[in-house]
Amino acid sequence: MRDDLPSDLERLLTLRTWHALWLDRIDRKITAVRQREAEAERGRQRRPPEPDWMVELGIGVGRPPIELHTGGCYAAGKRRRPVDRDEARRLLASGLRACRHCRPDRHLGIFD
Repeated sequence: MRDDLPSDLERLLTLRTWHALWLDRIDRKITAVRQREAEAERGRQRRPPEPDWMVELGIGVGRPPIELHTGGCYAAGKRRRPVDRDEARRLLASGLRACRHCRPDRHLGIFD
């Protein structure tokens, strides 16, 4: 077996100190990453459930509804609010546009 460590005590103690500092640094990073992952998991668990239906709202006075989406639609804008099934059907029946991507009208059984 090849021994590539220095033979004198002073250099061995210096190497030990250097490695101890690195281990401490690595341990602190591990702790920080575990804490960040735990916080992210708590955030996922506390996130409210996605609504089944949502209405996208326009800009201006009263923020009128402009389009209906299913809850997980990627095309929905940032201005939106959740609606229940009955309100979604009522909005579509009153002429509100259904999203062309998620097709909430088909999910609700409303066909043109």
